[in-house]
Amino acid sequence: MSRLIAAARKEGALNAIALPRDWANYGGLIDDFERKYGIKVTVDDPQASSQDEIDAIKRSGKRAGAPDVIDLGDTFARTAARQNLLAPYRVVAFDSIPDTQKDGEARWSNNYGGYISIGCDANRVEPCPRTFADLLNPRYKGMVSLDGNPTRSNTAFAGVWAAALANGGSFDDIRPGLDFFAELDDRGNFNPVESTSAAVETGRTPISIDWDYVNLDYADRFRSKGVDWQVAIPFDGSFAQYYALAVNRNAPHPAAARLWQEYLFSPAGQNLRLKGYARPVLMEAMREDGTLDEAAAAMLPTVEGEPRFPTDAQLEKARVTVDLGWAKAVGG
Repeated sequence: MSRLIAAARKEGALNAIALPRDWANYGGLIDDFERKYGIKVTVDDPQASSQDEIDAIKRSGKRAGAPDVIDLGDTFARTAARQNLLAPYRVVAFDSIPDTQKDGEARWSNNYGGYISIGCDANRVEPCPRTFADLLNPRYKGMVSLDGNPTRSNTAFAGVWAAALANGGSFDDIRPGLDFFAELDDRGNFNPVESTSAAVETGRTPISIDWDYVNLDYADRFRSKGVDWQVAIPFDGSFAQYYALAVNRNAPHPAAARLWQEYLFSPAGQNLRLKGYARPVLMEAMREDGTLDEAAAAMLPTVEGEPRFPTDAQLEKARVTVDLGWAKAVGG
């Protein structure tokens, strides 16, 4: 580790992409990493989607400005691994990561996750919806948004899958989720505006289907600005997923890239995830060894039952179904 730190400090820089400061506490993580190691982190296109990250790696090749590291939905991480875009790297904590949350060849490992939730501006919407069934009510005309296009955004893709589970679908069948959004669109309730933090703050997306840690951050951050952002995890469509970290095989700063991975899987990095309401992948291991920030963990919203996750085959089947059916579902 000492040699890795020395090599990373010599490189002095880390190129990242698609890391909004308000997403899973990336602001706090970047600041702490820079302070701890003296390495400047540059984030290109903070609002980029998972597919945008893959495209950026392909496009940049071996250029100096190429992304060193990526953070993307594990569905997209599997795609990047198949396309030979990622460098295998086993972090020190690799063996403590659950087998279902990592690639056997260490090309990617999930780092944090959460549950799909419904965020709502209570000053503009009365009453706020709490389930997917509620979203079909005519009172929500033009209000219901996703965080991006599900053919490119893992968050939006997860929103479709949660809707499927709420409407008779399963990990084997995501099509009811497409049918739900088709109906939402037919009723005029679907709002095609991407629910970014700016859109939420300005009221352009008064109802947002997004991860619980994103919506909870909005609630905290915009409270002082008069936005009463309420958050509900829908019991009729409970869907959890983790996000994966990986190193670009052509990373221009390979040592800094690997040190970044070590930092994000360390107790310090994992506990900072908690402060952003994200569930660290090492949460149970840290609870057992006494390194978990229990006060921060207690702030997480209560959910029912243990989360379940689709298999690789189910993920691939769902991805193809959404890629082929989304444009038709919402009218292009």
